[in-house]
Amino acid sequence: MGSWRPPAGLIDRTLDAIPPASGAVVMGTGIVSIGLSLDAHETISRVLLILTAVIWATLVVLLPARATRDRARFLEDVHTPAALTSVAGSAVLGTRLTLLGWDWAGIALLLVALGLWAALLTPVLRNWRTPTVGSSLVLTVSTESLAVLAATLAAREHAHWLLFVAIAPFMLGLGFYAFVIARFDPRQLGVGRGDHWITGGALAISTLAAGKITAAAKTLAVLGGGGGILKALSLALWVLTMLWLPMLLVAEALRPRLRYDVRRWSTVFPVGMYAACSFVVGTVAHASGITDFARMWVWVGLAVWAVVFAAMLQRGYQLPRQARTRLDPVRVDKPVAGRPDAA
Repeated sequence: MGSWRPPAGLIDRTLDAIPPASGAVVMGTGIVSIGLSLDAHETISRVLLILTAVIWATLVVLLPARATRDRARFLEDVHTPAALTSVAGSAVLGTRLTLLGWDWAGIALLLVALGLWAALLTPVLRNWRTPTVGSSLVLTVSTESLAVLAATLAAREHAHWLLFVAIAPFMLGLGFYAFVIARFDPRQLGVGRGDHWITGGALAISTLAAGKITAAAKTLAVLGGGGGILKALSLALWVLTMLWLPMLLVAEALRPRLRYDVRRWSTVFPVGMYAACSFVVGTVAHASGITDFARMWVWVGLAVWAVVFAAMLQRGYQLPRQARTRLDPVRVDKPVAGRPDAA
């Protein structure tokens, strides 16, 4: 008996089900893991960390298959802002591993993320489209994710130079946010399929970057010891980030979008990011109210993650059945001999 092989239809549908925005699954799972770790819920956090690493590795393995199967579509995909989720996903995973104490993994993933960002940035900007939508803000998210990981590593490795390096993507990310949001179509808040949440999420990761830079400056006793301007900037960005939350919640209540879409992971990431950035800013600013919000909101992030993850698993379960249906369609046009409806 020969070895079992998956039907070609299943392979094709699996590869087709991995759009360029799939890196958002890593981003969303990873940031919820970080939030739980910051709140000292290490067991749940590490379970999500394992899932994050497995999903990241799976996407890396499947990348060559997608590129080989349909090169034209693959090249078209890498020209979209959604492709930058690979940058942010790698950096978020690197940040969580660094918090775990695996600095070597954080350094490796920083290099991977930086390489991807450098390779994708020019094609994405050359094919830029306006008005912008939620996924366009991944331009900011990917850039700020480099600042977050670099600042995290700078504090752990006591690398002053890396902290100063982190400031560059932080400031560039803020510039990208202003560039994109000025061209944002507000109607996306009502019709977006989940990526509209990045309007707040992009500011949230900028806030996290500011908080991480402030914390690292205090640890390394540079840049005023993380006080003054840096502390004020972190708080100001947190306030701006929070201004988006009521609008996003109201838009969600008025226009519920209940069907699964990979862009829903671009909802999970901002929701989780609200908790993570609040933990960091609340700590550096000694603001107990902000920290209390983070301790409450981290569970909201976990709940949203669980719902979207379950919906993704259900979609994955349907793929084999859909593949079999396409390969072996039920034939209803010919009556079966011996049945009453036979000719």
